[in-house]
This record gives sequence, C-alpha cells and structure tokens, in this order.
Amino acid sequence: QVQLVESGGGLVQPGGSLRLSCTASGFTLDDYAIGWFRQAPGKEREGVSCITHWGSTAYYLDSLKGRFTISRDNAKNTVSLQMNSLKPEDTAVYYCATPMNHYCSGSGRGYTYWGQGTQVTVSS
Repeated sequence: QVQLVESGGGLVQPGGSLRLSCTASGFTLDDYAIGWFRQAPGKEREGVSCITHWGSTAYYLDSLKGRFTISRDNAKNTVSLQMNSLKPEDTAVYYCATPMNHYCSGSGRGYTYWGQGTQVTVSS
C-alpha cells in the first residue's frame, strides 16, 4: 500500500526553523518526484517545492526562495523540507505528494498520492 507520512510540524516563533519530513512506504521514493504543498485557512493550496528523482529542485514561491530547502535521503526513503526564517504567513498545513513519475509541477493536479499533512504555525 502506497503511503506518505509527514512529520516535523509544530509551533515556532517568527524567525525560527522547522524541518519537515516526508516518509514513504509501499514504494521506492527515489524513483519519483516528490512535492511539498501547503494550504492556509481560507486559502487555496499552493505548491511550495519539488525534487525530482535525480535530485533537481524547484521552488514555486518567490517568498520562500533562500529560506526553504528541499532534499532527499534515499537510504531513508525520505524527502525533507528545511524551513528557516519562518514568518507568520508561512502558517499552513503542509503536505507532501508524488505524481508517481519523474516530473515536478507546482500544481497539485497530477499528483497521485498525498500525505495527511502536518500543521506549521508561526506565531509569537
């Protein structure tokens, strides 16, 4: 059974850091692209970042560049999202997903499997 599980969310003060992890089961994660998305209350889901199976990365929001870093650890079947200098506007539920192919996209369409999400709250 294909499953993605996010972890690492929580409450952090502005300027703080969190590291989210997406762990896969039921398939070999390094064969596929993995994307991170987020959805804030009352807003549409938006693409955050993606990493291809060969390690190429993409960041879909200008506000995140230089603050967020996506990486993968194939030995652990995990993709991580390191989030630094967090801002209150980064507050959202963060999801990882895979399209079960090699290609990244900032649109959630075409992503086949999704995790249940992990809450990130940035507040003082």
